Formats: sequence, structure tokens, C-alpha cells
Amino acid sequence: MPKKAQQDCKVGGQLSAVLVGAQIFAAAIGALDVSAAPNGKAEHIVVLVWDGMRPDFVTPQHCPNLYALATSGTFFRRHHSVFVSTTQANGAALATGSNPGRNGIQANVDFKPELNFLTTYASESLDAVRRGDLLTGGHYISMPTVAETLQGAGFRTVIAGTKPVALLHDRSTRKNSEAAKQSVTLFEGKTIPRGLPEALAKVNDDKVFPPNISYPNVAQDEWTTRSLLKSLWAPGVPPYTLLWLSEPDKSQHEHGIGSTVALTALDSSDKNLGEVIRMLREKGVYEKTDIFVVSDHGFSTISSGPDLDALLKKQKFTAGKQLEDPQRGDVVVIGLGGSATFYVIERDDVIIRGLVEFLQTSDFAGAIFSRLPLEGTFPLERVGYVSSNATAPDVLISMRWSSNRNDHGIPGQVIASSGTRGKGAHGSLSRFDQNNTLVAAGPDFKKGVISDVPSGNVDLAPTILWLLGVKPSKTMDGRVLHEALVSSKEPAPKVSVKRIEASRDLGLFRWRQYLQFSEVNGTLYFDEGNGEPSPK
Repeated sequence: MPKKAQQDCKVGGQLSAVLVGAQIFAAAIGALDVSAAPNGKAEHIVVLVWDGMRPDFVTPQHCPNLYALATSGTFFRRHHSVFVSTTQANGAALATGSNPGRNGIQANVDFKPELNFLTTYASESLDAVRRGDLLTGGHYISMPTVAETLQGAGFRTVIAGTKPVALLHDRSTRKNSEAAKQSVTLFEGKTIPRGLPEALAKVNDDKVFPPNISYPNVAQDEWTTRSLLKSLWAPGVPPYTLLWLSEPDKSQHEHGIGSTVALTALDSSDKNLGEVIRMLREKGVYEKTDIFVVSDHGFSTISSGPDLDALLKKQKFTAGKQLEDPQRGDVVVIGLGGSATFYVIERDDVIIRGLVEFLQTSDFAGAIFSRLPLEGTFPLERVGYVSSNATAPDVLISMRWSSNRNDHGIPGQVIASSGTRGKGAHGSLSRFDQNNTLVAAGPDFKKGVISDVPSGNVDLAPTILWLLGVKPSKTMDGRVLHEALVSSKEPAPKVSVKRIEASRDLGLFRWRQYLQFSEVNGTLYFDEGNGEPSPK
């Protein structure tokens, strides 16, 4: 390779010159040593994440481009979020093919004293990611991501996201292989390597990433999409691309599911999908590309929004999101919309037992999961967490939910911590939060198929790696979606559905809860779970 081409492939500010000099970069890509033998026919895989997209909105009325893709490919009707059904937990699950208990990203907000002793922190924040990697020797996310694995096999990748969750897919600033040096991450207008925003602004009418969120969040999503298509793809479409859009999540949170604003947000994401398809056709690679459209979670309407901190303090717990000087028995409370986690300082068993007993008499708790084996609860392991893990919460709850319809006629309501009635939320074990969207189309997927075999976000990573012929370095929790693949010779999957229950006598009340899950060839998917106390 000419010396100039080698220099242009270096990270840092020099890579911006690469994006302008597309011919030089394309020559460098051609020199990459990709030794993996693909199992699929596609030469490119593109994943679009529509944040918060419910599968019941995949209609020609609301999103014609996505509907056309679904009818020309495979629509996974029983697709599942991991629990907790929040963005960061599922962002990491999509990236690693593993559940939160294994990859270490448990929710949007978490508590680890070594990262922030006095309060909680946002798990996708750049500060938390950098501190976490510094303290763990690069293992803030404890499982390899798809992008990292593919780069190690010689594949260039591009990650682009309106939201900072994109950072979880490829966060390292230390690039060792040529493929890694030629890969790019764009998250919330920032890039790795960091010398690229000027080039991205040029393809966005000389405008930087819009600093303010709008409803619908058209400007930010369009900026990110255009940056991907016009600049990051200028040298050529890489073997693996992920584009994370913020809608319809942003608008559904603020204005509710089915609102005029939320429906306009669907149109925005659908137009961006159309632009991706148009660019693939323009570059002559559409017929060689597998496209996944997936959401991180489903969505519900808030029925009420209790203040968990205040309720616990009323019960004489020392509790809150932020503690002045944590002492044994204090409770760190993390509201996650349709779920909540509780960390008891120094793991005080007496306080944990008292906390669980209170939750079992409350009007907001649904299914309860405990680090301690307590009557009327399920162990954390039932939903993919590990009780012995030092970072696991002491108590995890899914808030109570129902199938009631909102003012727009959309089913699925949930109690959300500190939420506003009528707005949107997610995070619970409601079937409306757990059942999310997956559509897959391209040369490797069956056409015109509606799959009723349970699937989940943990399945995308192993499926993508299998198609590209790359073996994961660690065993994943997900499975390859063989039932949807044209060339697969695997037997029909074995599917089972199970329901477990737990109860407890509480004097005036009896607490009952359940968890329903599906299993396919050993892979678990959580369908729903709920609970409530009832008078004797």
C-alpha cells in the first residue's frame, strides 16, 4: 500500500482526510485481510434501531417503508427485549448477544460506588464508560461487542447513533488492527476518532449536530442519518453498519403512544429507513445487503407515577437517589420507568427483608426479584442477573401493569416511578414493553414470512456473526435465528412456554406474582410478569 494511503488510514484528525479522499480510503479497505468464510450470501449487514418501536405499529399507514420490508422479508412476531426493558440494557444486549447479568450494563441508570460513591450515574455517559474501562482494564462492558469481534476478524464497521447508547457498541479509542483503525463510531454528534465532526457538518449544510431535542426529533435523526450515508459511507458500505434512531422513543415518552406527535415520529424514522434503502440501491449493493430493523424495547402509557424515594422515607428507610454519606442499611433507589432497582449499602439483610415486605404490600410493585432467597419473590437469576455479582442490585422490581387502553386507544398501561399520567414509559415486564420489533430482509432471509418462533435482542449478535462467518470469542446467551434463514439446514426449533408463581402470606394480604417465559433450544425469553397483593 502506498505510504500516503497508510497515513490516511491512521486514527485521529487524519481520518477526516480519509472521509474526504474516498478513493484513497477505498483502496485501503480493499487491502484488508478478511479471512472469515461467510455462512450467508450478503456482503453487507445493516442494522437500524428504531428506539421504542412497538410491533403493532408496523403498518402501511404508519410506516410504509418498514411494512414493505417486513412483507418482503421475515417479521418476527414474538420478538423480545431483555429485562430490564430499557435502552442501555438492550443496547448492550444487541451489541453483545448477552443478558445484563453477563455484559454488565444493567439499566439506563446504575449504582457502582467505585464509579460514583454518593449517587447514581447514567450508564451510557462518556464519563462512566471511560471511568469503567479505566478501572476494569477495558471491561466496562464485560462481553465483546459485535463491532469489536468483526474488527478483530478484519471487517471494517460503522456505528452511528443519535443517542449516546451507540457508544456501547464500539467505544475504544485504542485501535490496533487496520480494520479497527478504519472503523468509526458516531454518537450524539461526537465521533471516535474525534476529528470527524467538521466533515460531517459539511454534508449537513454546514450545520453541527443539533444541540436541542425536538418532538418529533427529526433534526437530530436526519443529521445522524445524513452523516452516515453522505460521509461515513462515502468510501463504500462496510460489511457491518448500525444506525440508532431516537424516534419514536423521544416523542412517545413526551406525548404518549398513538399521539399525533408520536405518529409523526414514526413517519420520520420510516423516511430515514427509506433513505438508507435508496443509498444502498444507488451504490449498487442493495441486493447484497441483509437489513435488520429492530427496536430496543416496546412501550406503555403511564397510569400513575409514585415517588419511590418519598414512599420509602415514609416507611422510615433512609433512601434516595443521592446519599450524603452512605452508611450501612441506607437504600439507593433507582427509578427506571416501568421498573426499579434497590441497592442496600453493605448488603444489610434485615433492611432487604423489610424492603421486600413493604413492596409486597404496595400498590405499585409487580414482579419482585431478590438477591436473597425470600418468600414471594423470584431470584435475580430468573431474569438473567447474577446474585453473586458484586454489581447486582439487592432488589429488582417490575412495576405493575395492565392491558388498559390510553386516550388514543392504544393498549398497555404501566405504573412508572415519578412518571406523568398519559405520557409514555417502558422498562417493565409488561408484554407491551417486552414485545418489541424485529424485521429482517435480504438475500439470507425468507421472504413473506411471519415467524411465531420466539426471538430476542440477544439473538442479533450471534446471527450477524454467523452470517459473516465469524466465531464469537465467548459463548453468547442468544442463538442464531436459523428458522428465518434461507440456507439454514437446522431442524425446526423446539419451543416451550412456562409460567412460574410465587406467593407470601402477609397478615391482612396475600402477595402473588408470576413470570412467564418462552424457551427455544435452551435460549430464554421473558414474555411477561406481574403481581399484586390481595385482601384475604
